[in-house]
Amino acid sequence: MPRVVLIQPQIPPNTGNVARTCAATRTELHLVGPLGFEISDRDLRRAGLDYWPYVPLKIHSSIEAFKHYHQYWGGRWIGFSKRGKQNYAQFQYQADDWLLFGPETTGLSPELLSACDVTTSIPMREPGVRSLNLSVSVAIGLLEAGRQLGFLDQ
Repeated sequence: MPRVVLIQPQIPPNTGNVARTCAATRTELHLVGPLGFEISDRDLRRAGLDYWPYVPLKIHSSIEAFKHYHQYWGGRWIGFSKRGKQNYAQFQYQADDWLLFGPETTGLSPELLSACDVTTSIPMREPGVRSLNLSVSVAIGLLEAGRQLGFLDQ
């Protein structure tokens, strides 16, 4: 199953909701700092409910630390962004992909987008809507990847 990577997440409940999705799908969750909250944050724990023991969680202090970790494991970086080049549902995922999502307020930086092997977007019909909630975007992307790869078959 592809891994989920949150780059510098800022809002604890969003990260907690992502953690719950990762627990349900047995997906690794990587948090790349600096984080906008403490891991012990009450809102983060509450949003993840009692599922935290089921979350394969890795925390990286910086983007550089994450890049170093990634070199060991390999796999493509798939950036999710409003500025992505491919529709997320038309993209062909691989089991060793890393699904990257940027901070809630800014998304992935231009530098990180250019470092991605592929950039994808989730279409929105209403141009007045700037973005989807981070946890919703992660669920959409991760479940599509899982569907394509057959990881969600019961």
